[in-house]
Amino acid sequence: MAGKMLKGSYTQSVDAKGRMAFPAKLRELMGESYVLTRGVGGCIFVFTPELFDAKAEKLSEQPMTATITVQRTLMANAVDVDADKQGRILIPQRLREMAGIDSEAVVTGVTDHCEIWNADKWNEKNSISDEEYMKALEAAGF
Repeated sequence: MAGKMLKGSYTQSVDAKGRMAFPAKLRELMGESYVLTRGVGGCIFVFTPELFDAKAEKLSEQPMTATITVQRTLMANAVDVDADKQGRILIPQRLREMAGIDSEAVVTGVTDHCEIWNADKWNEKNSISDEEYMKALEAAGF
């Protein structure tokens, strides 16, 4: 995945068992194995196993007093998943409940990882005003 940025948003159906097709364009860049964990703002983070391990290693190098809450939340909710032959992943019920995902989800590419959102929450997050967007771009040095 080196050098390739994950981007785009894809609306996907989620079946009653919690299976969802992971978008082919994102699978091309990320491979077929992922680590899912609790995200921020009501989403599920999706990392490649290598990126997840690198981020966990970076956290473990920091003083525990500064990172224990993040470590607990990130690691306790992390699950390894593999895409099946049809490109579907199984989102564990616990993570689906945390994110409020039922029959429809949105998968977004976010530079080096992806996020899975409840479709309504995503539409709300993605409908910021131009003024808010401009402030966020400026704060990010864009």
